[in-house]
Amino acid sequence: MKYGETTFDILYLLFVVVSGCVILKRARNQTEKRMGLAALILGCGDAFHLVPRMLNYFVSADFTAALGLGKLVTSITMTLFYVLLFYIWLGYYHEAKKQSAARFVWVCTVLRIVLCLFPQNGWLQNSSDMTWGIIRNVPFVMLGAAVCILYFRKRAERRRFKPLWVYILLSFLFYIPVAVGAGAVPILGMLMLPKTICYVLLVSSFLQAVIKDPEA
Repeated sequence: MKYGETTFDILYLLFVVVSGCVILKRARNQTEKRMGLAALILGCGDAFHLVPRMLNYFVSADFTAALGLGKLVTSITMTLFYVLLFYIWLGYYHEAKKQSAARFVWVCTVLRIVLCLFPQNGWLQNSSDMTWGIIRNVPFVMLGAAVCILYFRKRAERRRFKPLWVYILLSFLFYIPVAVGAGAVPILGMLMLPKTICYVLLVSSFLQAVIKDPEA
C-alpha cells in the first residue's frame, strides 16, 4: 500500500510541476501563462502535504505538525488554483471581465482563506474535526461550483476544454467526503486517488492546449 501510494504521489507531483514548467516556457499569451502558473501552484502546494505523508511511511519521526501544516498550505494553494481557473476561463473564451462573477470568486476565496487560518482548525495537531472541515469548505465548494458552471456553459465552444467542467465536478464529488468524513471513516481517504486523477486530466488539457492548439 505505502509503496503504491508513494509511487503514485511522486509521479503526480513530477507530472504537474514539469507540465507547469513546459506550459510557461511554451506560453504565447497571458492566459497560457496562467495555465502554467496554475499547474505549478497545484503541484507545489500539494507537495507540502504529500512529501511529509510519504516520509511518514518510511521515517520514524513525528510528522503530525508537518502533515497538518501541509494540509493548511494545500488548502490555500488549491483555492488559488480555482481563482486561476476562473481567469483562464475569462481569457480562453475571450470573455469581457465579468465584475459580478469576479467579486463572487474573490469573496469566496478570501472567506475560505480566512476560515482556514482560524486556530480551531487544529492544523498543528493534524486535526480531523468534522465541524471545521465543513465550515472551511463551504466557500471553497461555492467557488468550485461557480467555476464549474462557467466551464459547463462554454463546453460546446472549444473542443479542448469541453470536458473541464466534468473534471472539476468529479474532483469535488471525490473531495467533499474526504474533507468532511475521513477523520471518522479513514477509508474515505481512498477517494483522493480519483480526485488527483481529475487534476492530472485538468493539467493535461492545459498542456495540450498550449502545445497542440494554434494561438487563438
